[in-house]
Amino acid sequence: MMKRIVLGVLALVVIAIAVIAAAWVKFDIPREELVAKYASDASQFIELPSGAVAHVRDEGRPDGDVLVLVHGSNASLHTWEPWVAALGDTYRVISIDMPSHGLTGAVPNEDYSVSGMAAFTREVVQALDVGSFTLAGNSMGGAVALNYAVSYPDDLDGLILVCAAGIAREEDETSSGDASFAFSLVRMPVVGDALTLVTPRFIFEDATRGVFVDQSVVTDEMVDRYYELNVMEGTRPATFKRFATPRAPVPDETVRQLEVPTLVMWGDKDPLIPVSVGERFHALLPNSTLVIYENVGHIPMEEVAEVSAADVRSFMEANAARMPALEATVTLEDDGSLTVTGPQSGLAPLPDADVPDADVPGAEAPEGDAVVEEAAAAEAVEEDAAGEGAAGPAN
Repeated sequence: MMKRIVLGVLALVVIAIAVIAAAWVKFDIPREELVAKYASDASQFIELPSGAVAHVRDEGRPDGDVLVLVHGSNASLHTWEPWVAALGDTYRVISIDMPSHGLTGAVPNEDYSVSGMAAFTREVVQALDVGSFTLAGNSMGGAVALNYAVSYPDDLDGLILVCAAGIAREEDETSSGDASFAFSLVRMPVVGDALTLVTPRFIFEDATRGVFVDQSVVTDEMVDRYYELNVMEGTRPATFKRFATPRAPVPDETVRQLEVPTLVMWGDKDPLIPVSVGERFHALLPNSTLVIYENVGHIPMEEVAEVSAADVRSFMEANAARMPALEATVTLEDDGSLTVTGPQSGLAPLPDADVPDADVPGAEAPEGDAVVEEAAAAEAVEEDAAGEGAAGPAN
């Protein structure tokens, strides 16, 4: 009888250990399984020259001005869904899963540096045949966007930094809270190595809840998505390689030289990158606007989606309005009329040429010199319009 009791107790202990282990240990999830669950009808999987296969969504208005979105560390393009929904009526919105993230996952060149991600982003926009665009980045994605602006400034119409990394911090600008603790675990010796095999879901739940002030934004589905995408096959080793890659901040003097119009957006309760960093970004950038959201954390595009998207719309509209007029050609036709060809954005209306109606009997065509003078006047109007559009905005 005693032997049976002992064996029964041992069996219960073994079952308990198995249950605990099942709750803690998460084996890799096949990529195909997660693609089926988290890809959408807008998802594209683009093979890039570097060999990576990038998960990208290209949504919104196809002929609209282009907005490209880069997410933060351990996140995915899903974090931008509220902005896509709010801005897609006007803009072409492209969101990208970065290397070691989302459905992109590990990449063949194993370059998980910020500069490598900037180059990856450029490969994507070139593959999609995007001309100039506005680039937005959150957290790590802000550092990617900043590095992109330094490396490829001619590509950008505008820059949006949302609670962004990328510049050196002051001694008192430290991270705090559950989200900070979760990220610090990854960097710990031994513990970090163990997490490549044993990845508790609660770490992702604590980290996710830790970046929001409004806890109602965090759902079980959101936590599951963060958790599952981060244990996709190949992602955990890539993530730890990324964390081991040093991040060199962009020097302040380099930031001061960036002329691209920039919108700096920050939550005043951001626990990972204090709002003072946003204020310093604004002070360094020569052509920037700063928006601070009260009682908001690290992810304003989800926590205050409507308000932050409206601010993006206002920024892009204002930026488009102050862009210089593009070159157009004024042609003098045989009948004495003036024809404008080529882009006309920002051009003032041309004065009507005083050309008589051909159907009116007895009408006389104007002298050739008069038509040339009208063409010259039209070109002067065009040059004045271009000059006004080229004036930059005040900070």
